[in-house]
Amino acid sequence: MCINCGNDIVHDDDDRFRLSLNRRQTLDMLAAGGLAALGTMLGGFGQSARAADDDVVRIGYLPITDATALLVAHGMGYFKDEGLEAERPTLIRGWSPLVESFAAGKFNLVHLLKPIPVWMRYNNNFPVKIMAWAHTNGSGVVVGGESGIQAFKDFGGKQVAVPFWYSMHNIVLQYALRKSGIKPVIKGQGETLAADECNLQVMAPPDMPPALAARKIDAYIVAEPFNALGEIKAGGRMLRFTGDIWKNHPCCVLCMNEEVTKKKPEWTQKVMNALVRAEIYAAANKKEVAKLLSKDGEGYLPLPAPVIERAMTYYDDKTYGESGAITHPDWKLGRIDFQPWPYPSATKLIVDAMNETVVSGDTTFLKKLDPEFVARDLVDYHFVKQAMTKYPDWKKSPSVNPDDPFSRTEVLSL
Repeated sequence: MCINCGNDIVHDDDDRFRLSLNRRQTLDMLAAGGLAALGTMLGGFGQSARAADDDVVRIGYLPITDATALLVAHGMGYFKDEGLEAERPTLIRGWSPLVESFAAGKFNLVHLLKPIPVWMRYNNNFPVKIMAWAHTNGSGVVVGGESGIQAFKDFGGKQVAVPFWYSMHNIVLQYALRKSGIKPVIKGQGETLAADECNLQVMAPPDMPPALAARKIDAYIVAEPFNALGEIKAGGRMLRFTGDIWKNHPCCVLCMNEEVTKKKPEWTQKVMNALVRAEIYAAANKKEVAKLLSKDGEGYLPLPAPVIERAMTYYDDKTYGESGAITHPDWKLGRIDFQPWPYPSATKLIVDAMNETVVSGDTTFLKKLDPEFVARDLVDYHFVKQAMTKYPDWKKSPSVNPDDPFSRTEVLSL
């Protein structure tokens, strides 16, 4: 959806292409492996080379704190410090149009939910590469004040929104539901649900708080700041932080087209230097970054500074511990944290988990994936490691073991 005109259209600057598919058609097409069809509609993925024609950094992002590294690198002038020209990042309202735009070559740098590149590369044969993690944690499950939900076992018969089928949110939510004896299903809104069934639907993050307030859904799981907004403006309650279920989990990752990285390795390295520097700054200056991102600062996110600040800093053990939103205070997490290293252990876990996660569309491709292979093939470790060597303060993140910073064991606990 275009945020300027409100239509389900993706605009190029000179209107060289547009998609008139509505959101539902687009989601169904993409879930069925429709990037190939999309490529045909746009004259083939040869158009993806358009983003590689010059050295301008062209960023697409959703209005969520997951995009912080991209936005800080632009707002603090880190791209400029590397000698790069960067256009002001373009805000996109939903994951489908961002994926479409990236595939069509409108953007050469994006953040994507980590399962999306798995699906793009191995179901749709698109040469996406994960270049780094964008952040850790930063998401939560918000329930309506009148929903009657006190725990995941109460999700039977409820309607819940997720931001995309191929998302960390869908994986973590369904893990929690299964552990609680609830069956995730995808049914039409009018269909009857069994007492132990929870119906899932895809919804753009900005639409979630209004839908919760209007009682069109009972709960949602999404990135910040829409959890904070749900708490403040939509009568919602934080049921659980996702980082309190999967310790320091990845969510969004920073992605490029592999063809671009091969064609322009020096340019790619400069981009990664700026992004790693941005994550280090964001980790140490969350309140300042919240102001920078907000409409009271540079206006990258269309919300006031207090909402963004809550979304980035408010993780009170006492308040959220009493409500049950935090059950592992000993994990010493933040509401959102930043460190760029893409741990292979997390990629392997995601590939395994995707085979257990209910999604719309054909998932045959997942059965053929070897987690070890995906961890080697999907992720580019070279450029980010070079940048992390240049800016070593990333090791100060509480999520990093200073004695063994490049490996870890994944921890999940409901």
